[in-house]
Amino acid sequence: MPSGSPANDIERRRRRRLTPRAVFFAAFALFAVFAIVLAPIWLPLTASSDDSLIAYERAQRYLRASLDLPLPGTPDVTQLATRLAEQGLAEGAPVFVRILKREFELELWMKRDGVFKRFATYPICQWSGKLGPKLKQGDRQAPEGFYSVDANALNPHSNWYRSFNLGYPNAYDAANGRTGSLIMVHGGCASVGCFAMTNAQIAEIWQLVTAAFKNGQKQFQVQVLPFSLSDEKLKGYAHDPNLPFWRSLKQGSDLFEATQLPPRVFVCNGSYGFEAAGVYPSGDGGIENRCPGAAAKS
Repeated sequence: MPSGSPANDIERRRRRRLTPRAVFFAAFALFAVFAIVLAPIWLPLTASSDDSLIAYERAQRYLRASLDLPLPGTPDVTQLATRLAEQGLAEGAPVFVRILKREFELELWMKRDGVFKRFATYPICQWSGKLGPKLKQGDRQAPEGFYSVDANALNPHSNWYRSFNLGYPNAYDAANGRTGSLIMVHGGCASVGCFAMTNAQIAEIWQLVTAAFKNGQKQFQVQVLPFSLSDEKLKGYAHDPNLPFWRSLKQGSDLFEATQLPPRVFVCNGSYGFEAAGVYPSGDGGIENRCPGAAAKS
């Protein structure tokens, strides 16, 4: 039979359809449909812990990113100027960042009329480890605590498109013997201790952060919390060994909620302490190593 006959063409097409690559992608697509569409129905019947729910969120978000599907709650990053105008905000205003691990959210706040307003909530694509702080190099754990980021922490040539270094270990981490380094907020959707935001989201965050620096902000504060630290939520962790640490973080989080200004953060004898923003109303003060009553830097 001639090689170019219709029968041979049909046979070649049939073989192409049955290649291992084609089978793999077909199976991947079916799994993705299950994870994204059916798993939310099935999971509540089987999951009984944070670990199970967090694992599900990671799988779902990774699959969505792999298939170029938007993460739930993603802001329209193509309309940044419009969104800023709708909230009466201006590019170049001071910024503040809060990360909620259990909620898989990064909040970006911007200053207006003397206080900070929440501008956007971005879904985190990936973070690694469990709820609780990072303790040592190589534990694959995303940290928790209060951090300060300056312009030197920004990396425009990151392997993950754009990134900024949280500054782990800070004074608290160092005082408690915690080790590790290069904990980033970056693009993409993979993490070994970092917070991966997708390229589109980190591009918008980067634009607002760099504009704030260019307009005079020296540093911006990042609060990394296990979850929104309400009294009600903490009741569910009464026996968690991290509870005392989380209660200390709650003091700083509550002070921000009350004043809408990043609190002044200090570390005394290995413990966090917090004061009203005072002379650092934009969170420029960094993490200070001092005790109450000692002369505060100004």
